[in-house]
Parts: sequence; C-alpha cells; structure tokens
Amino acid sequence: MKFHNISRPSFSVAPSVQTSAGTNRARLRHYNSGDASKLNDMHHFVIGDLQGCAAELDQLLGRIDAASPGAGLIFVGDLVNRGPRSLQTLRRLKQLGSRVQLVLGNHDLHLLAVSQGLRASARSDTLDEILQASDRRELLDWLRQQPLALQVDGYLVVHAGVLPQWTVAQVLSLSDEVSTALRGDDWTHFLRTMYGNTPGRWDDRLTGADRLRCIVNALTRLRFCTADGEMEFATKEGPGAPPPGYLPWFDVPERKTANTPIIFGHWSTLGLITRDKLIGLDSGCVWGGKLSAMRLPDRLLLQVDCPQHQAPG
Repeated sequence: MKFHNISRPSFSVAPSVQTSAGTNRARLRHYNSGDASKLNDMHHFVIGDLQGCAAELDQLLGRIDAASPGAGLIFVGDLVNRGPRSLQTLRRLKQLGSRVQLVLGNHDLHLLAVSQGLRASARSDTLDEILQASDRRELLDWLRQQPLALQVDGYLVVHAGVLPQWTVAQVLSLSDEVSTALRGDDWTHFLRTMYGNTPGRWDDRLTGADRLRCIVNALTRLRFCTADGEMEFATKEGPGAPPPGYLPWFDVPERKTANTPIIFGHWSTLGLITRDKLIGLDSGCVWGGKLSAMRLPDRLLLQVDCPQHQAPG
C-alpha cells in the first residue's frame, strides 16, 4: 500500500503539502520545542485514525501537551481494530473525559456489531481484548453515545465524507438520527440492519433502515461518488484512478459543503492532505505510516512514526 503526502518527521518549517492540481495549498508548521511558550493558548488538535495504536497515541499526546497543554482533542474515528491495543486505546480516550470529542468510524461501528453477536469477527480484527474485558459494557456504552459528525470552531468533522447534496446543517441533523438509534433501547436492531451497500444514492424520502444505512455509509465509508451522489465502495486505492464516472467525494463540483472546512480520516491511501477547506488526517498509522494531529486554527502539524501492525491484503 502506498501512502501519499505523508511528511517525514521534522522540527523546522515544513513545505506545503502537495494536493491536487489547482487547489489551494496550506503551509504546515512542525513543532519546535523552543516555541512552547508561544503556543500555550487553548486550542483543539484533531487526530487521525488510531485503529488501536495506543502506544503511538501516548507519544502523540506527549507532543500535543508540550505544544499546547490541556488542548482539546478531536478524533476522526476508527479508534479501534487492526492495531495491537484497541482495549488500551478505548480506555485512554474514555479516561481523558471532557477533553475528548470524537466521531465514530466504520471500525467502531463494527466493534459494536461484533460485541452483540450480529457480525462475525474478520481475520484481521484485533477486538478480542475489548470483548473479554471486565469493563467491556462500560466501554461499549460510552462508544455508542458518540456521534457520526460534529462541528468545532467552524470545522465539520466526519470519519469518511459527505454527499454532495448535503448541507452542513443536514449532515449534523442526519448524524443525530443515527445517534438516536444507536443510543436507544433498541440499538441492536439498528446494528442488525446497518450493513449493506444499498441504497447507493441519497433521497430525502428514504425512511427506516434504508435511510439510516445510507447515512452511515456516507459518513463512515465514502471515498468516491458521482456528481449526483451515487456512492462506490469497492475502490480503496488513492484518488489517482477513480472508477469511471466517479470522483473523490470532496472534488465533486457544486458540493453544498464546499465553503465549510471539513476534516476527515478513513482514506489511508490518500494520506495526509490539506487544502484551504479540507484536511484529511488518515496517514496510515496501522500500516506503518504516521499518526497525525493538526492544531486548529493555525494547522500546526504533529506526527509520530508508526511500526507496521498490519499488511495490506
């Protein structure tokens, strides 16, 4: 698997991250310990996909606290799975309390489904420690209280993407619909009907399980779609060779969220990407890439190297 645009660690001013031709390029700064006295105002750091890489998370938190002590922490989802320490990762995030905000990713929803016997574990899953933990119920109940989208400091945060016809207000409202189902007494029924690729296109008239499944697929699985929002889930490589008729969701013309900055993860083969109105933070930690955090609003970039915990395929 290739990782595009993943910068090597540095303690100097970093060059602009390369993005698609014709887009705005944003300059990133890497943290220099000598700047600490200038950076202690309260900020938010947004952190890419963890996937159970607890040791790398602790390293990154150390760097974050050196740069901005007590900064708020926002996670873009896929907290667990495929890395070696999913249990420790969940416990650490829960322990951080109100300092943490997060959105759920597809692997987090998968954990909830597996925990209720609604989905079989995959060969590459690393969820057994959570499923056997004495605090399993407490952790899972905490996890299912989390949203699929949130807005912080004017930034919209989702795990994967948004459909071109959705406004920011609609994204947040649709996330709330899923949260209502996931937090409710009949939450296992929602999980039982969550899986599948249809309907592949959003329609405001959708109801019931079809409606919730379409919302979940867009917010937690989307990479490519057509100009009218038809989703495609088979292609997992980078944006250079999209399926015919499809575009990366963020490049669809006349996307209704185009004027709102969006932060997302999910797409490790895309790698770190930064544009004026777009930040992608899945830099492939579990695959031997990096774990990335970006401070808002100045876009200070912090990264730690990650050993390869999983091989593609």
